[in-house]
Amino acid sequence: MTAEEKTAAARLLDLAADCLRGGYRGEDREYRFEEDTPPGSPAAGSSAADSLAAVAGELGACDRCPLCRTRTNTVPGEGVDRPLVMVIGEGPGADEDATGRPFVGKAGQLLDRMLAAIGLSRNKNCFIANVVKCRPPGNRNPFPDEMLACTPFLGRQIAILKPKLLFCVGKVAANKLLNNYSIEAIGKLRGRFFSYGDIPLIATYHPSAVLRDSSLRKPVWDDLRLLGARLAELDGDYRPPPEARAPAGGNPSGGED
Repeated sequence: MTAEEKTAAARLLDLAADCLRGGYRGEDREYRFEEDTPPGSPAAGSSAADSLAAVAGELGACDRCPLCRTRTNTVPGEGVDRPLVMVIGEGPGADEDATGRPFVGKAGQLLDRMLAAIGLSRNKNCFIANVVKCRPPGNRNPFPDEMLACTPFLGRQIAILKPKLLFCVGKVAANKLLNNYSIEAIGKLRGRFFSYGDIPLIATYHPSAVLRDSSLRKPVWDDLRLLGARLAELDGDYRPPPEARAPAGGNPSGGED
């Protein structure tokens, strides 16, 4: 999609969002979109000199969408420079907005336990980020125009990090990275692999959904096992823990929440 097409789409989405917010037309905004590149190619605006620090610096001054007006901190992401897995959620919550770090509340603590169950960690072999880098008010799902404004940053991060595998948690992140214009339920997307360019992508339920519904723990555990098995094929140094190679079932959270 060209920058001009993105601007036209954003203005249309703005109008629809204003209708949903009560029918009052918001102030006109200036957009600075970048040209799309095919998935798996270097992201628009990226170069050999691009870096996570550069992305974080630009995010700190970003005013591409209304979320900049209500944020406390931007939340660029956190993890290692050459991750085996890049975990992608939808957007920061209250704890993340306060700290500037991704997935640090109760859902984040569960995510850490999920990853640890298959030998992964943000401290040694993962990078954790979100589709949008500022908190949507009230923890609502990000609006399409907000995601449209923010995804070039995510694309640059993926191009810089070059993860072996992408792990989307929740339907918002999964549908955005798969360019699904009709939103598919996560139950229809989980349990199998897709591709983001040449990077395998698997999705599962968001940790916050698991906190609300403990029956989701088994399908999440099954998805984690699939992730671990594919990762072992992609990286000869990675070995999932013995319990992750056991028959499907069990509890990846390591106890009651």
